[in-house]
Amino acid sequence: MTTSIDNKDCEQEQQMSNPSDRLPYHVSFNDDQKQQRHNSINPDEPLPSSSRHDSLSSVEKSGRFLVVKPVADVPDIDEHGMSMNSVKCNQALCESLDTSENSNDHGENERTPLQTKGDVSVDFNESIFEEHDHRPRTVLDQLYNYTGGIVPNAAEAEKQPAAVQQSSANLGTVFGVYLPCVQNIFGVIVFIRLFWLIGIAGVLQTLLIVIICSSCTLLTAISMAAIATNGIVPAGGAYFMISRSLGPEFGGAVGILFYLGNTFAASMYIVGAVEIVVKYMCPEKCRLFGDDVEIPFVAFNHYRIYGTILLLIIGACVLIGIKFVTKIAPISLCAVLLSILAIYIGVIKSSFSPPDLQICLVGSNPSHLIKSNVLYNDIKRYCHPDKWCSRNNETILCPLYSAICNKSTNTFCSFERITESVQAVPAVPGLKDWQLSENLFSHFRREGEIERDIKGDSSYEVVAQEITTFLILVGIYFPSVTGIMAGSNRSGDLRDPSRSIPRGTIAAIITTSIIYLSNVIFLAACTHSTLLRDKFGDSINKQLVVAVLAWPNKWVIMIGAFCSTVGAGLQTLTGAPRLLQAVAKDDLIPILGPLAKSYRGEPVPALFLTLLICECGILIADVDKLTALLSMFFLLCYGFVNLACALQTVLKAPSWRPRFRYYHWSLSFAGVCLCIAIMFIASWYFALVAMLIAIVIYKFIEYKGAEKEWGDGIRGLSMSAARYALFRVDEAQPHTKNWRPQLLAFVNAHRADDDEAYIIRHPKVLNFLYQLKAGRGFVVAASILEGDYLDKHQYIDPVRSLLKASLAQAKVQGFVEVLAAKDAEDGISALIQTEGLGGLRPNTIVLCWPIHWKKDFESYTADAFIRTIAIAEARQCAVIVPKNIDNFPDHKQIQEGTIDIWWIIHDGGLLFLIAFLLKRNKVWARCRIRLFTVAQLEDNSVEMKKDLEQYMYQLRIEAEVNVVEMEDQEISAYAYERTLKLAERVKLLKGLKLPDKELQLQPQIFMESIMNNQQRLAAPEESNDQYQYTFTPNQLENLKNSITASSMRKMHSAVRLNQQIRERSSDAKLVLINLPSPPSKHSSLAAYSYMEYVDALTEGLDRLILMRGSGREVITIFS
Repeated sequence: MTTSIDNKDCEQEQQMSNPSDRLPYHVSFNDDQKQQRHNSINPDEPLPSSSRHDSLSSVEKSGRFLVVKPVADVPDIDEHGMSMNSVKCNQALCESLDTSENSNDHGENERTPLQTKGDVSVDFNESIFEEHDHRPRTVLDQLYNYTGGIVPNAAEAEKQPAAVQQSSANLGTVFGVYLPCVQNIFGVIVFIRLFWLIGIAGVLQTLLIVIICSSCTLLTAISMAAIATNGIVPAGGAYFMISRSLGPEFGGAVGILFYLGNTFAASMYIVGAVEIVVKYMCPEKCRLFGDDVEIPFVAFNHYRIYGTILLLIIGACVLIGIKFVTKIAPISLCAVLLSILAIYIGVIKSSFSPPDLQICLVGSNPSHLIKSNVLYNDIKRYCHPDKWCSRNNETILCPLYSAICNKSTNTFCSFERITESVQAVPAVPGLKDWQLSENLFSHFRREGEIERDIKGDSSYEVVAQEITTFLILVGIYFPSVTGIMAGSNRSGDLRDPSRSIPRGTIAAIITTSIIYLSNVIFLAACTHSTLLRDKFGDSINKQLVVAVLAWPNKWVIMIGAFCSTVGAGLQTLTGAPRLLQAVAKDDLIPILGPLAKSYRGEPVPALFLTLLICECGILIADVDKLTALLSMFFLLCYGFVNLACALQTVLKAPSWRPRFRYYHWSLSFAGVCLCIAIMFIASWYFALVAMLIAIVIYKFIEYKGAEKEWGDGIRGLSMSAARYALFRVDEAQPHTKNWRPQLLAFVNAHRADDDEAYIIRHPKVLNFLYQLKAGRGFVVAASILEGDYLDKHQYIDPVRSLLKASLAQAKVQGFVEVLAAKDAEDGISALIQTEGLGGLRPNTIVLCWPIHWKKDFESYTADAFIRTIAIAEARQCAVIVPKNIDNFPDHKQIQEGTIDIWWIIHDGGLLFLIAFLLKRNKVWARCRIRLFTVAQLEDNSVEMKKDLEQYMYQLRIEAEVNVVEMEDQEISAYAYERTLKLAERVKLLKGLKLPDKELQLQPQIFMESIMNNQQRLAAPEESNDQYQYTFTPNQLENLKNSITASSMRKMHSAVRLNQQIRERSSDAKLVLINLPSPPSKHSSLAAYSYMEYVDALTEGLDRLILMRGSGREVITIFS
């Protein structure tokens, strides 16, 4: 590989005559043309233009380049042109620039190769121009340096020199992916349980189990290959892929589940290794207590003690360091390969020289398999039906006769011999005596049975020790196909990850599946059917059935199986703490924070927690239960890998560009379904436990609010779903049944006096929005910054952050909008007109009543306030105006009392609906609703009250109805002369009997203006008072002179109505009343009179909400 350097840059770097003329950055381009690999560059000679052109062309093809630190930060060069402080950059680093960033931890690997924490300084010395030895390593050398898929963490990677990092990132498909996957897939189950599965399930169903489980991992491998080749996958493996594809919530949940799966897998490996020792290698000498390790609870106690000792030894090895663990990986790999090879050689040998081993059978259909210890482990001598035998020149009672015929329940013994057929048959007849047809079908049994519904005697014959079904066997076998993530975990150490991961992983799955399938056929063809059902080798002197068949000796399998299981447990306990540390470093679960620490490069806190959890698995002590438990965790992890690939494929995100092309969303979806099916097939209660753990972790991370933006597929799915929903929501007005308040609330954010920080003037309005959230509509909190956008744009983000934080503090889920406008009225108008998207637009405007509306420096003057109401009315939006908002309760102040509704005009039911929604909140839940309406003395108040009670009943709103009678001249200005007449209101109540369609077509009746339009006065003059008023004192005097008798009568009506409200609602916790209609023509006099009128109407009320309908019905009596 050649390093191309710009001629001018070379001269400047060599001479260093004018440092101020240096370029700010040096850019070094890499060329992949191998014919230029050994060319050297003389910095004293200028490069020909063609060389530069060729270099740039090659760079365009390779797409790799390295940005070096600014020249100002590069050490000075002496007169000989040598750097005073050399920083070395070897040529291999430039060649592997695409993967050089993989040594970082997963949290930092989200950066592209050009993104670093700071400036990257790479200095050059003369070694960059020297030739390096690129000779390929031999197979033995690669095997010696084989690490078994163990991934160093960030601290370990940083300690490695550059040359070591380069050499480690040179693994190919075989040693980088294929062999680690093969080693991790082959586990303890293939040695101690596979033959038993064949004997119980039969060849046909066992083949089906293998195909189902292998298909699950194959589909997962295809999905994983697509994800792994869609960019760089650093340490973390499956956790990194899932978290970056499905988001932090799913990623954290699956990361913990994957960690638990690996931890319990270590427990299974340790218990399996101990079972091999206690059951098969030294069944007599390894006893600590108890007479027979075949008794389950005695055996389990042995497993717990020996397993704890082995766990401490493995934990000490892990604490020594990853270098020590990696040296054991080749031993474990060789043990697995030699064990598998020994089985196949033994199968071939059995075709002409089967093992000299017999089993003793009594009876037929079914045959009773006699334990070898009953016959003193001498089957040839004592397996016969006679009563008397000769031993050491003495005549004794034959052990078989003694064991069987001394039982009172026996039915096949005579006085002198056993009447049933007794025969010693070869345990492993071999291929020459084909046994496949005898092992085709299943023999599922319950505990204590020798065949279905046939009980046996465990004192002298082999019986079932647990219930067996097809579903249970699937869960027991599935851990035999896990371990497919070993290749993707080391993507940073691969020469070409996009090529090696798919090929190596899929090839490993196919290889192991073929080995499993062939083992099923060969074991069934070579071994007697009754021996295959002997789970622990009781009939062959505690020997492992697979070990009996192997060549040259059974110890090859037993030692190989022990070494492979211990090695697998060691590697799992090395990788699991690093996975937990990766989750902790992402800071998704705060309680895991201390586990992110490392000591001497080792995740010691995470390791101790892993050892503790692993010990809990060892205390279970039953391999079959452990396999079912860890299967759930792995299946959930695989299911989410498939789900991630399916989502990314269906959503067609622009960033989804995997180099692996042989995938499809249907395959990934089939993988998801298969994983879920196997979970519930294997163990439905363990599946529910695993899902419950995942849900709890997901909701915990969601509750804590993981502020991570990883460009995950769930966010893309949300965007697609939102886009689909927006297209489905018509822009037309929704049906009355679907109407809910979509709130656009204007929040006044202003600067504090002492600094430039923004604060919210009335924060209680956000609590009010929270109390209205029972409507399930969306909320937009908007603020206007007065001024030019170019002058105010730097304040928009701080105000937006302030509003977001305030919404979160008030527990309001909503959106924030900040608009810079030259005038507040224009900004409000723009937001009311344009806010929203498609059919999802605000239909209700919330703005606080401007208490000090006469002061000019306030944001909402009288003109601005009235104009806002007029714009909302033109936009067909309802208006909610809280008055005295600072007196409103927050979400902790529970209210008890009444909510009073003063229904002056029919507004489409907005008053009723808002009162109902408020009452659904805990703050107002203990309050009663009272409805007040105004009638004239000559009207039938009793009938009106009855009609209103019927109306509220049909609205399904509990309310106490009250009719207030006032004289005609007292209410004419507000409720009679200029608005809905009482007769018309009675007609509306009678209209409840109309059909739904006709009722909804009735027009909305609004309150007309209460003031005559006055001519606009002259422009206001300047005032030197302490406060600047909208109207100067001279103008106020003119206004008083302009007020007509009619206006005085209307003001008198407001005062009289306010008196009635204060008398009846003085103890109310909240009062709701109609907002009078604003003047139709805008003038200073009209605005001033309107604001004075509303103030007179609502004077003395502590908490008040003024509301104005949108012109349509918002509540209906129909279902």
